[in-house]
Amino acid sequence: MKIYTKTGDDGSTGLLNGMRVSKHDPRVESYGTIDELNSIIGLVRSVCENEEIEQELKKISNLLFNLGSDLAAPRNPAPKFEVIRLDESSIAYLEALIDKYTGKLPPLKNFILPGGTLAASFMHQARTVCRRAERLIVKLAEEEDIGHVAVKFVNRLSDFLFTAARYENYLSGIPDNVWEK
Repeated sequence: MKIYTKTGDDGSTGLLNGMRVSKHDPRVESYGTIDELNSIIGLVRSVCENEEIEQELKKISNLLFNLGSDLAAPRNPAPKFEVIRLDESSIAYLEALIDKYTGKLPPLKNFILPGGTLAASFMHQARTVCRRAERLIVKLAEEEDIGHVAVKFVNRLSDFLFTAARYENYLSGIPDNVWEK
């Protein structure tokens, strides 16, 4: 199988239900940004020294791939094959992680600036890309039925990435980088 198909040379791409849309379609922008986020998660994993967080990020990376597929598969007309769609358990998983790591951290009393270890810094970058993905997915949800899970998932994921960045720094003995007014 060749990696190039030439079908997108006209600026269009195929969705998983067979429809062709412009590469700047809000749906393509949404799942493309999820792909970008997943690439940054891969970068974080390659520099993360905490095995526990690295393994959680591996699971999150798989969930992001599922979310990308979900976003690439409009519900109407439905794809002719089964598409893995995120459900509430994915949100509960992230909430449990946030609670777990928050419980190990000093209470948050200030706004935190990005920085710290290389892994924490990349987690902050991932968090900002996640927020951009969230804005794009919210816009898409206003235009089309994409279900209710995608927006919640990316909202919780950005919170997890923030918490994980703080935890990574905490384990490395680096205090929160507090915003000074």
